[in-house]
Order: sequence, then structure tokens, then C-alpha cells
Amino acid sequence: MRAVIVDCAIYRDGRRTDGPADFSDALDEARATGDAFLWIGLHEPTEKEFDLVSSEFSLHPLAVEDALCAHQRPKLEVYDDSLFAVIKPVVYEPEGDTVTTDELMLFIGDSFVVTVRHGESAPLAEVRRRLEAEPEVLRHGPTAVLYAVSDAVVDHYIDVAAELQVDLEELETQVFAPSGSVDTKNTASRIYTFKRQVLEFRRATVPLSAPMGRLAGASVPFVDEHSQPFFRDVSDHLTRANEHVEGLDRLLSDILAAHLAQTGLRQNDDMRKISAWAAMAAVPTMVAGIYGMNFDHMPELHWVWTYPTVIVLMGCAVFGLYRMFKRRGWL
Repeated sequence: MRAVIVDCAIYRDGRRTDGPADFSDALDEARATGDAFLWIGLHEPTEKEFDLVSSEFSLHPLAVEDALCAHQRPKLEVYDDSLFAVIKPVVYEPEGDTVTTDELMLFIGDSFVVTVRHGESAPLAEVRRRLEAEPEVLRHGPTAVLYAVSDAVVDHYIDVAAELQVDLEELETQVFAPSGSVDTKNTASRIYTFKRQVLEFRRATVPLSAPMGRLAGASVPFVDEHSQPFFRDVSDHLTRANEHVEGLDRLLSDILAAHLAQTGLRQNDDMRKISAWAAMAAVPTMVAGIYGMNFDHMPELHWVWTYPTVIVLMGCAVFGLYRMFKRRGWL
């Protein structure tokens, strides 16, 4: 259990204090004083490891099941004894230009906060350090933790969206570069892969709008009603991130359509060139076919200048076709 519990502390009047080693006693102490709360951080607990926590804090079985099983959508659910929130932090890896998502669950209740982290990217340690350095914020209890975690995750959404914008501009430059200046062999594959990364990003940001809007605009149990302006600020930042990612998705669709159109034009241009060369080759083929017949009595067969004349006529015909195709842009 020690390996699962990342951190466990009592915060009284916004400051971390020493408390009982057993979190059951710590919770009783926090509730007894009235101005304190207990914050427990867990990392990928198993069902057996989480049983003691869920029973001690009277967590709803459905919420516990969601907390143990990853791959949940961002959401906010109210139960009798706690508030359950799911947030998906986003990780951008510059080396591979990939976007991955982890999961973070928060249980907010009477004088306690339980955070369950799946993955390595959740900014809980950084949030805890920042809150401990700002006791005037942490003094607001579990609501401050929910706000600080949401704010940190959403602000990182904006940073990731900016990184994706840079990658999109580089991809756009490659797509619209002059033919032959860059390797366009796998351009469609790169666009599709990038679109999958944006889709992964949207799965984290878009569903979170409803929970943030609920926290910003209505009274929610176990959340301080005076915190609505702060959650409205988080909701505004989330709206910016969603608008940014939706713009990226639209631009990617436009870039893909433009790339396919360019590919079609290049194919049409190649077909015109092939057709033009085939037409020029048809003239000498036709004349050579006529003079390749095996019989003796044939008009012009015994003329002295017939061979050079026919060669000149074929050359003139081919040159005339070449000039015509060149003027029309086929060659």
C-alpha cells in the first residue's frame, strides 16, 4: 500500500501539518477540527489496494470502478458522499510528434480529496507544491485542489495546441512546396497520422467542457460556491483550447483535400504527357507499318527519293505534333 500512496497529508488553514500515519485516523482528525482536510494521492491502485480507501471514505462503487479502470471520458458526477471528476492530461512528445493521454480521477468529499493517477503525466506533484506555497489558496479546502488541478491540465492543453500548430505549419509547407523540392511520397500518410494525434487531443479536451461549465455556472455539492469565477476562468481557457484544436482539425482536412487535388493534377499532367508522346510515336509507326507490307507492286515503291522523303515527312509530322502539344501545355 505504501507504493500505491504517493502522498498523504493533512492541510490545516492552508498549511501542511503532521498527522497520524494511518489515513483513517488522519481523516478523523481533519473532520474533528473543522478547518482541515486530508489529501491522499494514489498511483494506479489495484482493486484490492483501493478497497480500504473506498470503504473508509464511503466512495460510491460505480465511481470506484471508474477510478480503477482507465479509458474513461472526462466527466463530473455527484454521489451521496462525494464528488467524482475525471480529467485527461495530455502529453506531447516532440521526438515523435505524438500526442498521448493519461487519466486523473478526483474524489472530493467532506474534508478529503483522493486523487487517482493513471500514467506518468498528471501534474499532481507540481500542483501540490504550488498549492503548498500558496496557503491563501489552499485555505479554501478540497475545492482549491480541484481548481488547481483543472487549471494546470487545461493550461497545458493550450501549450500542446501551440506545439501542434507549429507541426501543422511545417506539414503545410511540405504539402504546398514546389514539386520535386521535397519528398512527397508519404505525405498523405503523415497528414493522416497527424489527424489521429489531433483526434486523440480532442478526446481529452472536448468532453471536459460540460464538467467545467457545470462547475462554473451552477452550485455543485462539495464545491465552494464562491469558486465559480475561478472555474469560469478555467472554462474560458478550455474553450480557447477547443477552438484551437477544432481549427487544427479543419486545416488538416483542407490540407489533405489540397494534397489529393495536387496528386490528381499531377496524375492528369502525366497522362497528358504520355498521350502526347504516344500520339507522336503513332505517326512513324503508321507510316512504317504501311511500308512494311511484303508485296512488289506498290505505289512509290521504286522511287529513288521515297525513303528520305518519308523520313522527312515523319519528322515534320512528329515535330508539328510536338509544337502543338507544347503550346497546349501537355509537354
